Amino acid sequence: MIAKFAGLTEAESTQMIDAIPLITILIAGADGDIDPTETEWAEKLTKIRQYDYDNELNDFYKKVGERYSERVPELIEELPGDVDRRKKMISERLEQLNSILAKVDKEYAISLIDSFKTFAHHVAKASGGFLGFGSVSKEEHKLVDLPMINTIAGEL
Repeated sequence: MIAKFAGLTEAESTQMIDAIPLITILIAGADGDIDPTETEWAEKLTKIRQYDYDNELNDFYKKVGERYSERVPELIEELPGDVDRRKKMISERLEQLNSILAKVDKEYAISLIDSFKTFAHHVAKASGGFLGFGSVSKEEHKLVDLPMINTIAGEL
């Protein structure tokens, strides 16, 4: 259990942990196909963030990393194959995090939201482009700032 999630139910904690695989699928599959380059980079990023990210979030990313490689294919199988329906369903699931984030420490919630967004940006930039230019597709660009997750802590 993540200490900062002490006030959450098991289901809410699971939803928080699933945010990273869901963000991976949302961004990697935004343009139709789930790009293995992006999913592989996302998995590496979860490992890096277990040790080399904001210390406050290391435990979160360790928990994510415990099942990440299994969870992504499970979610892909569970979610609709149609891109628009998949994006809608993932967006709805991520939007549910707003009420959960309101239950955790405000500063921790801000750190999580920031890490979700930087994670999405890293996944989007994982494939294509030259020196990072043009690597984010139009479809990914619409989603990388995760508009379904509140950005102002006062609104949590």
